[in-house]
Amino acid sequence: MKNEINRRAFLKKSALAAAGLGLVGRKQPVWSAPRDEELFKVSLAQWSLNRSLFGGKIDNLDFARVAAENGIMGIEYVNQFFMDKAEDMAYLREMKKRAEGEGVQSILIMCDREGRLGDPDEKERMKAVENHYKWVTAAKFLGCHSIRVNGYSLGSYEEQMKLVADGLHHLCKFGDQHGLHVIIENHGGFSSNGKWLRDTIVMADHPRAGTLPDFGNFRIKEGESYDSYRGVEELMPYATGVSVKPRVWDDHGNASDLDYVRMMRIVLAAGYHGFCGIEHGPQGREIEGINEVHEQLKIARDKLAAEMG
Repeated sequence: MKNEINRRAFLKKSALAAAGLGLVGRKQPVWSAPRDEELFKVSLAQWSLNRSLFGGKIDNLDFARVAAENGIMGIEYVNQFFMDKAEDMAYLREMKKRAEGEGVQSILIMCDREGRLGDPDEKERMKAVENHYKWVTAAKFLGCHSIRVNGYSLGSYEEQMKLVADGLHHLCKFGDQHGLHVIIENHGGFSSNGKWLRDTIVMADHPRAGTLPDFGNFRIKEGESYDSYRGVEELMPYATGVSVKPRVWDDHGNASDLDYVRMMRIVLAAGYHGFCGIEHGPQGREIEGINEVHEQLKIARDKLAAEMG
């Protein structure tokens, strides 16, 4: 048994090191980014433009261009905007061509509406797992490193943890065949409890299982929330991405403005120097909202870089 545990630990660390992501067991110091590189990169989550996309003002194929025009060189897709195109290779080739033409890096696909990975009914749970297969292969083709899934289930705290962990483990086995990570975002319900999500990832027991900490998604339900700063700190050791929203929560259902420097210090303290995705697009001023968050991230990055001396 001990040898098996050691084998798993070795494989997990090897897979993560090979991917350059380092989800678990990071040993590097806070300021481990090369001095000639930025402490973190900025990407754009497609949901920031959801009103324009759903309203027909922007086409999914133009997403890379919009990001590049606003100085953002990483993009995070949302499957809802090309829901029927996951297996349309001509369409995917055009998406890839557009991104490459703009010099933009495709990072992940956020996946919704494919069933509950933690469904109590085993057949439905496995159906949800299989529903995500096409997004794994699409993400691989586009050059992404991960797909983001939801950790939804029914039952008690412990029951939901076990069920989601089971579905995630099975999906990760498929993801591993394609070199893709499967990451859960805190996205309502128990998944917005940092400790629950962290422990679920650990229980899934697969090197491809990880998190996408979302600064603003720690609202569990009406009147109940989880401290955003504590939650991000708990989830960062397993993160392959970060979602940046300008509003955060405390433990008592209260929201407040994000302290960018404090939060990004937490992100960097986990040894993470990858893309941090802006997910913010106020109605009627999506681009303006995106650029405002982008500017605050650059200010925070400069302040944190200055701390290095």
